[in-house]
Amino acid sequence: MLRKNRLFTPGPTPLLPAAQMAMASFTAHHRTADFRNLFQRVLADMKEFIGTKNEVLVLASSGTGVMEAAVSNLTSPGDTALVLTAGKFGERWAELAKAFGCHVEVLSAPYGETFSLEDVRARLNPYVRTVFVQATESSTGARHDIEGIAKIVRAQGEETLLVVDAITGLGTTHLDVDGWGVDVIIGGSQKALMIPPGLAYCAVSERAWRRMESTTSPRFYFDLRKERKAAAKGESAYTPPTSLFAALGAALEFIRGMGNGNLAKGREALVDNAELCAVMTRVGAQALGLKLYSSAPAAALTAIRSPEGIDSGKIIKEFRESFDAVVANGQGEMKGQLFRIAHIGYYDYLDAIGILGALEHVLAAVTGKNVEYGAAVRAAQQTYAHSLSGKRQPVGA
Repeated sequence: MLRKNRLFTPGPTPLLPAAQMAMASFTAHHRTADFRNLFQRVLADMKEFIGTKNEVLVLASSGTGVMEAAVSNLTSPGDTALVLTAGKFGERWAELAKAFGCHVEVLSAPYGETFSLEDVRARLNPYVRTVFVQATESSTGARHDIEGIAKIVRAQGEETLLVVDAITGLGTTHLDVDGWGVDVIIGGSQKALMIPPGLAYCAVSERAWRRMESTTSPRFYFDLRKERKAAAKGESAYTPPTSLFAALGAALEFIRGMGNGNLAKGREALVDNAELCAVMTRVGAQALGLKLYSSAPAAALTAIRSPEGIDSGKIIKEFRESFDAVVANGQGEMKGQLFRIAHIGYYDYLDAIGILGALEHVLAAVTGKNVEYGAAVRAAQQTYAHSLSGKRQPVGA
């Protein structure tokens, strides 16, 4: 059969066609009025996409670049930083903070799990200057309770900052950035915004801006104060990837359309879409006798344990060879133990049904056992039909 290459990975994710077109056709120089208009419009729209009144910066880098910027701008050598980690990206926070000379306190949860809020409260003290955490730990498919963590951090006082890596969380999780008191929240272009890698963004609170005036860690390209000053003039401090900004503008327009002209409602619809596709994927996998890897599953992706005795690499390979579908293996020590199916951004009902139908065939091929074809798809269909109850009665329900 004809095979279409499809991404089911937690980044990069499928590209929005309108964004691809915008990216291919945009030619304006970055120091012109045309680009300044685009740049300013994108920054304003990004506030609505994130759901914040705080200033938003968009930089040319991967998400890790802005993670580094958060550390270098908000800490000084010798500062105490608390890192909440339950996976490979939480461990990245610890590595970054150590690289900039912080005294790093680590609260760990086992891979696939999340933290007890009581444990978080117990680890906070007046010496902790900054708390670093993920909204979604995409290496394990776990979701952390950012609202609960933020409440504990804010009770600690104004001098303790909360920094959230929401690179896979934004656009897949309902987050009240200002209401909860998140000081810096970070995202990336190759996730829910449906464009290629190359842009990372952050919203920064006034508390965080004040902190930057006294910190002493070295910074140059990622000096957020330079970017803030340039953005006030409708420019970036350094050469921006102009075509990616054009793509970002198109993506934000698409999300606005999801909300019938209201970008905030479009963001909510995008998150609801991810939440529904995630539930469909979870129930479909469980209908095949598979177990979820995470005890607190996220909406961005579903991490599924490989059947006993089967290296998940075989599953990854079968998806690609039979269907040209790309799903993600586990990372680091988790490689071979799980596979990850993402449902981020430009991903819909037919994608969710299609990958579950493919999963049935993949399992039969790699295990050599009988699989009840249709079991995963049926469970997902029932979940979808239930989501429509009260809106319309679907045929066959």
